[in-house]
Parts: sequence; structure tokens; C-alpha cells
Amino acid sequence: MYNVAQVIDEKCTAKKGCRLCIMYCPEANCLDLNSSKMVAEVHIDRCKGCELCVVVCDAAKHNAIEMQAVSATGQLIAKKGESAALGQAYQG
Repeated sequence: MYNVAQVIDEKCTAKKGCRLCIMYCPEANCLDLNSSKMVAEVHIDRCKGCELCVVVCDAAKHNAIEMQAVSATGQLIAKKGESAALGQAYQG
């Protein structure tokens, strides 16, 4: 299990011009603008779980991104707020 970023659509201010998470994400094509909903969107298959987007979003006082646990098969774990423990992604 490991963590990936998930955008809370209701809190995302990309429609007002904020694109900080997209600009600061170090992984290419991981965070993009969903032009139909006008919110940031995470491609979980590319997210490395670095949490830089969370830091940037929180610093801007939007708090629109949270980390969510993903199983070894790549499926989001349904329980909101549950995340992998430090080092858990590397346990055999």
C-alpha cells in the first residue's frame, strides 16, 4: 500500500486561476487541469506520493488535496483519511 494525492473538487480553486499544484508537481503529466470540471485532476498511475502538491495547496489556504491509500493493485482504498504508514510502501 502507498499514498497518492486526491483533489477534493469542491475545494479546488483552479476555476479561479489557481494552478499551483499543477505547476509544482515534479512528476510530468501527473496533475492536469480537467477542463470540463475546471479542477485539478491527479493521474494516480503517475503519482509518486511526494505530497508537494498538498504542501503547495495548503500554503495557499485551499486545502483541496489530501493523500489517500492505494492498494498494491493500484486501486484507491475506499476509506477516506486512511493512509499508508511511513515506509509501508516498501515492506515486502
